[in-house]
Amino acid sequence: MGHSQYDPAVQERRAWNAGKKVGAKRALKPRQIWAIRFFLDRERRLRDRALFDLAIDSKLQGCDLVKIKIATLVIGPEIRTRALVIQQKTGRPVQFELMADARASLLAWLERRGGTINDYAFPSRIDHSAHMSTRQYARLVDEWVSAIGLRREEYGTHSLRRTKASIIYKATGNLRAVQILLRHTKIENTVRYLGVDTEDALALAEGTEGAAPTLSSKPRTSFLASSSRPTSMCPPVS
Repeated sequence: MGHSQYDPAVQERRAWNAGKKVGAKRALKPRQIWAIRFFLDRERRLRDRALFDLAIDSKLQGCDLVKIKIATLVIGPEIRTRALVIQQKTGRPVQFELMADARASLLAWLERRGGTINDYAFPSRIDHSAHMSTRQYARLVDEWVSAIGLRREEYGTHSLRRTKASIIYKATGNLRAVQILLRHTKIENTVRYLGVDTEDALALAEGTEGAAPTLSSKPRTSFLASSSRPTSMCPPVS
């Protein structure tokens, strides 16, 4: 049985997002990435370290990340340098690179985990034949960011998806490359997803705040005046 919109109980019910931070989650910075890695290594959490590194490098959504099978990550006894996944949302294949840190942590985890190539890389804690749930993955991310002193309200699973793309954009300014890495069909989605307009504006404001104008001691020369002077293009006559 449901409630009518006129029932007092419904009118007193709080909105689902009351007191919560809504909107895009923040990307991690390089020093925060290494802080989480240090925390996971110190706690000897092989699975979480492998999952974290894979999430950063793959830039996959949570629903695709937790369903990755061992066969996707390995080739013989080694971890692939590039992997291919069929995206659940679009049904299109997406490729991503695996850096040295991710390959090392994945190899350590899979050697410890065992199993066959048809098994999920990150099994469920309840049913080992099933994959980890997205809810469990989200809880792990909350735990990781809280462990290094970040506010969990500002970070989530999408933070890990955005992190490498954000770092690449800040280093190169190449939106087109980031669009390809995130598999966005429109570059406007990439701009909105990264929040580059806001970030660039804030960075510009921080760099110019309180800066006093400097006056040059040299008199300015008019462009028209300088361009009106005759210039000989012929060599001097000897």
